[in-house]
Amino acid sequence: MLKSIQGAVWMMIALSCGVGSVAHAQNFPTRPLRLVVAFPAGGPIDIVGRMIAPKMSELIGQQVLVDNRAGANGIIGSDSVAKSAPDGYTMVLASPGAVAISPAIYPKMPFETLRDFSAIALVSTTPEVLVVHPSLPVKTLKELVALATAHPGQLNMASTGTGGLPHLALELLMTGAKIKTLHIPYKGAAPAVSDLIAGHSQGMFADLPVLLPHIQAKKLRALGVTAPERSPLLPDVGTLREQGLPMVEAINWYGILTAAKTPAPIVAKLNEVVVKTLADKAVAEKLIARGAQPVGSKPEEFAAYLKADLERWAKLAKTTNIKVD
Repeated sequence: MLKSIQGAVWMMIALSCGVGSVAHAQNFPTRPLRLVVAFPAGGPIDIVGRMIAPKMSELIGQQVLVDNRAGANGIIGSDSVAKSAPDGYTMVLASPGAVAISPAIYPKMPFETLRDFSAIALVSTTPEVLVVHPSLPVKTLKELVALATAHPGQLNMASTGTGGLPHLALELLMTGAKIKTLHIPYKGAAPAVSDLIAGHSQGMFADLPVLLPHIQAKKLRALGVTAPERSPLLPDVGTLREQGLPMVEAINWYGILTAAKTPAPIVAKLNEVVVKTLADKAVAEKLIARGAQPVGSKPEEFAAYLKADLERWAKLAKTTNIKVD
C-alpha cells in the first residue's frame, strides 16, 4: 500500500514537472535572447550570426542579440554558454574548433561537448580555401609546395587560432605535402585576414564566406578548396584533392547550441525558429552568396553530427600527433 502511494506521488511530481516545462516553453521567450559568437566581429561566423539573428528575432518575437566573446579559439565564449542557465536564453553559434577539435588536442578543457551542451540545429556548412598574398610568387598549389620545400619553416601561414579548422587544414597540408611552414595563430579570422591582406603573413586557410570578397577584389589569390568538389562561387579554383592532396579535406560548419538540461520543449521551439530562418528565401540567398550552404536539422541530427565530428578529429589528432600545450 505504502509503495503504491509513493509511486503515485512520484508520478504526480513527474507529470507536474512535465506540464511546467511545456507551460514554460509556451511562454518562452519573455525577454531578449543572446546568440554568443565566440570570435571577433567581422569574421565568417560573425557574418553568419548577423545574417540569421534578425529573422530569428522576427520569428521568436524577441530580439536575438549577437554577443561577440572572443578568445582561446572560441573556447571562452562557448564555455560561457555551457555554464549559463539552462533556460534557452543564451545560445552559442558554434564551430568545430572549440567544440569538436579542441577536445582532441588540448589536454584540459573547461567543458565536455556532449555532456555540457544541448544541440539545437546545424546552421550551415562551408569549405576552407587556401589563399596567399598576391606578392607571393606562386599561382598554383604546386608552386606553393615547391617554394615551401625550398625554404622550410620560412613561409608565414596565418590561422584563425590554434586548434581551429584552418589550423588543422594547414597541418594536413604540411603532412600531406611534406613541407614545413611557420604557423601564426590569430584570435579569429578578421584580424588574420586583415594582416594577410596587409602583407604581414603570406598565406592561410579560412572559410569561403570571409575570403570571397577579397579573392574577387584580387587582394588575395586562391590556390585550392578543401571540399570534395569545386565551389560554384570559385569555379576556376581546383580542390586540393584534384591537385594531388586528397587528405586535405576540411569542411567547416556552424551550429547552434545551448546549455545542457535546457527543457526539451524550449529546445524544440528554438529549433523550429532556426529551421524556419534558414528556409527563408532572403536569408538563404544571403548565406549562399557568401559561400555558406544553409542546412537546418533536428536537434538529434545535429547531436549525431557533432558526435561524429568529435570522433573524426580525435582520430586525426592521434594519427598526426597534433597537440597544444
